[in-house]
Amino acid sequence: MKIVLKSATIVDASSKHHLKKRDVLIENGKISKIAATIPTSAKVKEITLKNLHISQGWFDSSVSFGEPGFEERETIENGLKTAAHSGFTSVAVNANSFPVTDSKGHIKFLKSKAENNAVNLYPIGTLTIGSKGIDLAELYDMQNEGAVSFYDYKSPVANPNLLKIALQYTQNFDGLIQSFPFDKSVARNGMVNEEVNSTRLGLKGIPALSEELQIIRDLYILEYTGGKLHIPTISTKKSVGLIKDAKKKGLNVSCSVSIFNLVLTDDVLEGFDTNYKLLPPLRTKEDNNALLKGLKDGTIDGVTSDHNPIDVEHKKTEFEHAYFGSIGLEGCFGALNLHVGMEAAINALTSLKKTFGITSEKIEEGNKADLTLFNPDESSEFSENDIISTSKNTALLGVKLMGHPYGIVANNQLVLK
Repeated sequence: MKIVLKSATIVDASSKHHLKKRDVLIENGKISKIAATIPTSAKVKEITLKNLHISQGWFDSSVSFGEPGFEERETIENGLKTAAHSGFTSVAVNANSFPVTDSKGHIKFLKSKAENNAVNLYPIGTLTIGSKGIDLAELYDMQNEGAVSFYDYKSPVANPNLLKIALQYTQNFDGLIQSFPFDKSVARNGMVNEEVNSTRLGLKGIPALSEELQIIRDLYILEYTGGKLHIPTISTKKSVGLIKDAKKKGLNVSCSVSIFNLVLTDDVLEGFDTNYKLLPPLRTKEDNNALLKGLKDGTIDGVTSDHNPIDVEHKKTEFEHAYFGSIGLEGCFGALNLHVGMEAAINALTSLKKTFGITSEKIEEGNKADLTLFNPDESSEFSENDIISTSKNTALLGVKLMGHPYGIVANNQLVLK
């Protein structure tokens, strides 16, 4: 492949070309030249797009596809297409398939399904066999096969000794443990944030305490054991403070926040729309503000779409029986960009690469071309026409967006919407 990106504003704080408008020549998957103007020929495909900006390829640390087992929700093929059109060159895929990803054979299967794709698929292995929370899975073997982390998706580690052993064991091979911040004994059968709205609407609440207690416990164990701990999708003001204090202590802890908890509050529950049934639940404006502040000051390491396709049968039903989850890849950038601005948004969508051991490709001559193409300035509203996923369950419907992705250049391929 030989292409030239014309008049592209480069957004990469680590590059000498940061915020400069340049032509970028890409040959055989590498950036061969960056200049104010690059003459083109019949052998070079010219890419000219309105208000084109490029950045290092975006990474999503929490994406769920249905395959294997739940192909009616999303296949890997369509999921990776959705990721590419949404601007993501790399995704970490959760283990909530059937069967769950708890062996090196399952890791190998996921990687084989993504071979020769523009988007890099990084499997997440389960922490425990069958995600049942009893015995550790084949962590070392799965990491050798390509797993980037170990996580029983949305299932908390109920046994503190199990987390202790996992953190100790994975230090031998620099493994990354994820622990979902959710104490089931406190949350019980809750469905939404426990606050004024849950009481008014008669919906069972999930207290902020259920998240914060688990984080306090996990950080205490981390301080005792050492190791690397990632806390996915925090949602409360106090959680931000707890992780900030832990980082000041020097603990090797990272965390993410979902786009939903940044831009939505539990006020949207008024209509009992099951698309807003999420885990963690949507919380208050005060929590939103604290999460945004934590993202800006570096306490929160990055943003995830927490993309989780759910079929119609399990979403379009009574609120109490509906599954938790929303798709989020398609609207993630536009919603984030509106709330934090372009440079902060790009940082939030690329900074978790380091946590998950994924190489960042600086936009410089001679480096691999792993790029996201986007327009940061066009305003719109997220609609059903923006959905590429097989499942249509989205909490972002009607949300205002600023900017949109055009596609990606990665693995010697150009993918445009």
